[in-house]
Amino acid sequence: MATLPTLELVVARYAEDLAWIRRVPKRFSVTVCNKGHDDPVLPPRRNVVVASWPNVGREAHSFLRYIVERYDALADSTVFAQGRPFDHDPSFHRWLHRIAFRDIEVQDFLWTGFLIDADDRYGSRLFQRWSKNEDGRGLDMDGFWHTVWGEPAPSRVVFYPGAQFAVTADTIRANPRTFYESALEVSASFPDAAHCFERTWDRVFGVNGIPPAFRDGPFPVYFRRTRRWTSGEVNDKLL
Repeated sequence: MATLPTLELVVARYAEDLAWIRRVPKRFSVTVCNKGHDDPVLPPRRNVVVASWPNVGREAHSFLRYIVERYDALADSTVFAQGRPFDHDPSFHRWLHRIAFRDIEVQDFLWTGFLIDADDRYGSRLFQRWSKNEDGRGLDMDGFWHTVWGEPAPSRVVFYPGAQFAVTADTIRANPRTFYESALEVSASFPDAAHCFERTWDRVFGVNGIPPAFRDGPFPVYFRRTRRWTSGEVNDKLL
């Protein structure tokens, strides 16, 4: 009998209620990257660990630090998620179950979410208009791109908002650990780095995570929740 691939769920938490973890399939080990002032209350289940880290760099810093520290001991596939994943994917539990029971195969990288959107190199379409960006500042995607990859940013970046995705260990290790160490420094020092990483996680791992049918817009592209709702599949039904 073939051995099942190992699975890990990495949760970037500040102060969120993590009761939802009780419904995560048991095949997933869970690591909570806690940056809040309190210890998270965890549901009774095995294979959950908490790493308490300083509150810097938002979820991008958490994800990258996890990769740097676990680079040689990654699960076959790792899901990275927010402390409140349902804000960005109401069907997040279902998506995890489909991965756990091999209804979805994570071949390299897979975004999850209920929409695909696009922003330009200045963040003028999304970031500058974001309700929490009270001063309407721009997003320096061009400077970020030069810092991480040594080249100018494209005029448009297409992504699933929310910074939630699954990625295989082989895909992560296609980059050397030093790449992630440098990216970790960027996540703590570059202005609004987490928002830049949110738009480029597939690029970080050297893939294009947007299905070809949806790369050219118009944006946003919304997905309707159906009985067979699956993020990232070209045959999703559109609103």
